[in-house]
Amino acid sequence: MKHIVIIGNGISGVTAARHIRKNSDYQITIISSETRHFFSRTALMYVYMGHLKFEHTKPYEDFFWKKNRIDLVFDHVVKVNAERQQVDLKSGNTLHYDALVIASGSRSNKFGWPGQDLVGVQGLYSYNDLVLMEGNTKAIKHAVLVGGGLIGIEMAEMLLTRGIRVTFLVREPEFWSSVLPMEEARLITNHIRSHHVDLKLTTELREIISDHEGKVKAVKTEKNEIIECQFVGLAVGVSPNIEFLSDSGIRTNNGVLVDSYLQTNIPNVYAIGDCVERTYQLPGRKNIEQVWYTGRMMGEVVAQTICGTPSKYEPGPWFNSAKFLDIEYQTYGTVSNVLSPAEDDFYWEHHGQKKAIHFVWNKDSKKFLGVNTFGIRLRHEYFDRWLRQKKDIQFVIAHLQEANFDPEFFERHENEIANAFYQKYPSFKAA
Repeated sequence: MKHIVIIGNGISGVTAARHIRKNSDYQITIISSETRHFFSRTALMYVYMGHLKFEHTKPYEDFFWKKNRIDLVFDHVVKVNAERQQVDLKSGNTLHYDALVIASGSRSNKFGWPGQDLVGVQGLYSYNDLVLMEGNTKAIKHAVLVGGGLIGIEMAEMLLTRGIRVTFLVREPEFWSSVLPMEEARLITNHIRSHHVDLKLTTELREIISDHEGKVKAVKTEKNEIIECQFVGLAVGVSPNIEFLSDSGIRTNNGVLVDSYLQTNIPNVYAIGDCVERTYQLPGRKNIEQVWYTGRMMGEVVAQTICGTPSKYEPGPWFNSAKFLDIEYQTYGTVSNVLSPAEDDFYWEHHGQKKAIHFVWNKDSKKFLGVNTFGIRLRHEYFDRWLRQKKDIQFVIAHLQEANFDPEFFERHENEIANAFYQKYPSFKAA
């Protein structure tokens, strides 16, 4: 019987296993050294905050795996031997495979700061990081977060629920302005500060200072400011977790290099999820995309190929969602932090409330390119369809109400947004 070995039990690896089982009778083995069972990584913060217990983050009961004949191996892969088609495990055991799926995820970045390995310094990606954070933040009073973005804002919210003061070191002029246009970045900056976070913009870390026991006692910034603290959260992004592939013959760059079928340079070896770097271009998308839903989609696609129906990974228009404390954020299509000369845009912000929306379109063709929305929920299926159908901005504004899915009794703003849009661009209304 054909044996499929999957390295990693995150959303990518588990989705691949589930769909391989649906379409075949192959033997399936998932290897993980993080946890024995699959859990929802995006829910880790709610365990720390007391909203969930860890067992609530597991989408499947523990008996699911045996029932579906998916073998789970709790061990660590130290080497892949592609010539022998085997993986070597830390326990000393080996597993032979007919097809290998690498779904090894990411690891938190460090950039060589003095003191970055002290007790009390960490990132937040894995379940082990959550356990470490529980210990590192017990009975502390002040934390410093370095970086920004989505991991940083999650850590800030977690710490604030425990009454821990938070100082945020962000090198950009506004929070996440390397990704968000300046209007949105300023909105989020003001919102973070309204939660009593000491947000220090255009400020970078120089070193982390140790006490006499090897624990964090302070940080020094590039401006020579000393900030006393008992915890440092590193929120400076993640990188593909691929060190164990160094002598495997599998081609890597920043991630595992794959073609449009998610296959590596080695026959019957595939890679999916956070650890992947595509060798081909997709319009409006980066070659490394470390997002939950892309991992899920890759898992579905690679399962089809392994089960005899070769399928290309074609995820369509970009989308993502997140939360900045009390503000929900969604993005569909392409909204860069700086407009290109070929683009035009419209930004609307509700005065006195945490709501905003930002449209971008092609200046000449009027084709709709993307939208960012804050505090207003928009349906993914509508914007995915409009982007694929290359609808123009006039169509999107006219049909915006159809795409809204705010809860009942929420205040609606589509007419207000449309009126402001036509006031700025009267020629569109005339058309």
